[in-house]
Amino acid sequence: MKLRVLARLVQIQRVLLRHGLDDFVRATHLYRPLRFLFYLSPGIWFERRRRASRAERLRLALEELGPIFVKFGQAVSTRRDLLPADIADELARLQDRVPPFPGAIARQLVERAYGRPITEVFAEFDEAPLAAASIAQVHVARLAAAPASAPAGAAPTPSPGREVIVKVLRPGMRELIGRDLEVLYALAALAERYWSEGRRLRPLEIVAEYEKTILDELDLMREAANASQLKRNFAGSELLYVPEVYWDYCRVEVMVMERIHGIQISDRERLRAAGTDIALLAENGVKIFFTQVFRHNFFHADMHPGNIFVMTDDPLRPRYAAVDFGIMGTLDSADQHYLAENFLAVFDRDYRRVAQLHLESGWVPAGTRVEEMESAVRTVCEPILDRPLQDISFGHILLRLFEISRRFHMEIQPQLILLQKTLLNVEGLGRDLYPQLDVWNTASPILRQWMRERANPLQLLRSLRKQGPELMEAARELPSLLKLAVQRARAGAPGVRVEGPAIEGLRSEIRRSARRRDATVVGTGILLGGLVWLAVAGHADGAGWSLTAFGILWLALARRR
Repeated sequence: MKLRVLARLVQIQRVLLRHGLDDFVRATHLYRPLRFLFYLSPGIWFERRRRASRAERLRLALEELGPIFVKFGQAVSTRRDLLPADIADELARLQDRVPPFPGAIARQLVERAYGRPITEVFAEFDEAPLAAASIAQVHVARLAAAPASAPAGAAPTPSPGREVIVKVLRPGMRELIGRDLEVLYALAALAERYWSEGRRLRPLEIVAEYEKTILDELDLMREAANASQLKRNFAGSELLYVPEVYWDYCRVEVMVMERIHGIQISDRERLRAAGTDIALLAENGVKIFFTQVFRHNFFHADMHPGNIFVMTDDPLRPRYAAVDFGIMGTLDSADQHYLAENFLAVFDRDYRRVAQLHLESGWVPAGTRVEEMESAVRTVCEPILDRPLQDISFGHILLRLFEISRRFHMEIQPQLILLQKTLLNVEGLGRDLYPQLDVWNTASPILRQWMRERANPLQLLRSLRKQGPELMEAARELPSLLKLAVQRARAGAPGVRVEGPAIEGLRSEIRRSARRRDATVVGTGILLGGLVWLAVAGHADGAGWSLTAFGILWLALARRR
């Protein structure tokens, strides 16, 4: 483990302790040997005298730890059924009320992106941010004169004086996120090597998938392209409105788009005061989700309340409006098909089909007994089908699903993590908005219509016409490939497996060496931390001497492994 990773882990512990979150430290095996040393620091006890509530202390700690931790807080804030009310309310502040960076710095970043004074681009620029999130913050502005030139095929340039939203990337984000990703990779590698569930849960692949997702958020040109694609997908739709992107003003660190006015989805009092048809709004939310996932195969994957608004120009026909398109998800055709088949099989109570689909897709090992898995799926699904959200204990369902996945050795599918996160957000939003919502009856017609369209002969002909050139090229190469395969089969010899006690002994020695190396690196880090502490605090500091002694003891034990 690298020293900078170890230093970051120690920093995380210090932040948790400083905010009085001792339970998190005691529950984390990695931190237990060091927790008493940090109690000796006067700075920690000074911070602990603050009389903040536990929920506020948790939020402040997540804000201090950085964007990856804020993202986590945003994700769980939508699950009010799984969290105490005070924590859910406080974490909701992370959705759009993260402490902003100074507006003067935002102005400098905009000027650097455009290479000219901000007054030449915007007639007005409000330095007070409208909202601030983990990766960026947004400011209200008015456009000055139109840019001198626009790229070919670009959308029409907005008129001068139009009110717009300017999204500005927080400074230093790439370095902060890179540091925490390195920590996640180190922890995932340890989990995969030493944890019995590591191979099944595939932590390294999950971190790699998350890395792609969060690094994409740092490119606002990519986000602008996502917004344009989603707007095309819902062009003319009465379900969802996507604001216009003004491409002439977009850069990697700055994005400009149309300003929309609506009511935040979590503000239920204002929605009711406006006379909004809440039941229809909730049903439309389910339709939007399934339409994005199955019909468009391009879905908004960051659907927390800070990113979802309701336009109530006609309260009896409310329309959603979305913002923040940094995280978008897609599925490959095989996963999309298996998911749709699974949903429909559950809707039809065909639990045997659910079990067979899991086997066909490779989501469970090949030797799994269909009858056993069918019974387990029935146990989870039967109590909740045809019931509104308010009558379903989602926490209980999660526990049963975890039990099933462990029992049948189901491997985590990293490519589906974004979809699962989005589904959790959507279900949580629906539960808060309209608990009487019947998800099953709302989603079933959408999926059945999509499956009918896929099976339509005309759709098949369109697919064949589209893929015709590729099929013809493959047909030309087929004879030579078959001939080569036959020649290799005639000349081939059976493979020889090399196994035995010597190989297994070598593997064991490699594992022991790796554990000894990791323990030595950790001990060295603790020892260096103690020496640095002594250098900073002075030779009389008890915590520094304790940390140094602990590092020496750790190194001594590591050499005996």
